[in-house]
Amino acid sequence: MWDSIKWLIPSIKVPTWQDGIVAIGILIVGFALIRWIIRPLIMKCAKQLDKRNHPVMSDMAKNIYPSLRNALIFSLFIIALSLLVEVWLFDNVKLRMLINSFYVFFAFKALYDILGFYLENPERFETGKDQDILTPFFLRISKVLVMGIAMFSIASLWNFNLNGFLTAIGLTGVALAFGIRDTLAHIFGGMSVVLDKPFQIGDWVMTGDEKIDGTIEDINLRSTLIQTSDKGLVYVPNSYLVNRPIYNLSKRTQRKVEHYLFVSNDNSEESIIQFLEMLREQIALHPKTLKNIIHVAVDELRPSAYRILIRYFVKTNDSEEMLQVRQDILFVAQHYCKEYEIQLVEPNQAQFVWNDTSS
Repeated sequence: MWDSIKWLIPSIKVPTWQDGIVAIGILIVGFALIRWIIRPLIMKCAKQLDKRNHPVMSDMAKNIYPSLRNALIFSLFIIALSLLVEVWLFDNVKLRMLINSFYVFFAFKALYDILGFYLENPERFETGKDQDILTPFFLRISKVLVMGIAMFSIASLWNFNLNGFLTAIGLTGVALAFGIRDTLAHIFGGMSVVLDKPFQIGDWVMTGDEKIDGTIEDINLRSTLIQTSDKGLVYVPNSYLVNRPIYNLSKRTQRKVEHYLFVSNDNSEESIIQFLEMLREQIALHPKTLKNIIHVAVDELRPSAYRILIRYFVKTNDSEEMLQVRQDILFVAQHYCKEYEIQLVEPNQAQFVWNDTSS
């Protein structure tokens, strides 16, 4: 068996049982050092960094360890085999490229693991107020770049002709670009979303045509994941979003409330005016309404009724709080209808269009 691999390691010697014991001893001691010394030391350093408000460095130390452990184990096996065959394999020309390729792989795997960790936990990455949208987007791009650089680095160790390879990729890329125009449009759309920052993860958005209405769950290279109001999940192509007006409803600081009352024109003009004045005053007294914009007036005359417009703004972006204020005002309106004996009219669908909206 040993003669069959002399083409690879010409100076190989048949190992003795003493060589086998030494090799096994090296592995046992090495595994013990990794398990009981190196790992606790790295985890202790990570813990100390976390205590000193360096979460990024702490996370990097934790996520580097698996690749570092694998690199050390690989080195242990190479050392053990070297002692077994009495040839220092690290100096073997034919094996050197293979060994170095493994080390390059472990190095880039450590970086890949770090990026993967922050992709799953973007809140741990200190990037500022825009981290929720920027971090996952750029981490995905970085992972692809790391894989590409790792492949080219390993190829260069084996003296692979990268010029021809890159030329072939360039020609293929031009051909593919025509076939994946829509996908490229989505990717550039995602880049536009990142650069313009019209919304972040967690924002409530609505398109101008009102076809999309929901909360941003995730933003990736091709599409944006939105949870709709009925708790469904929809993947919206980025090119669709960037080509339409987007209302970021989470950025509102106030909500408009607008509704109508229909009162019979048998009511006296004086009682209607008093009703309007008292209702306007009560809206202004409400602690949650804005005082500078309050509209309470007759805005339309019908054959048998007046239409009264009630419009005001609530100092909140919370729908539940807005509806509570709306309810308060409607109860107040009902109270003054009784006090001033205002007769409400049920709109006839043939004559009236009931328009009752809240923004």
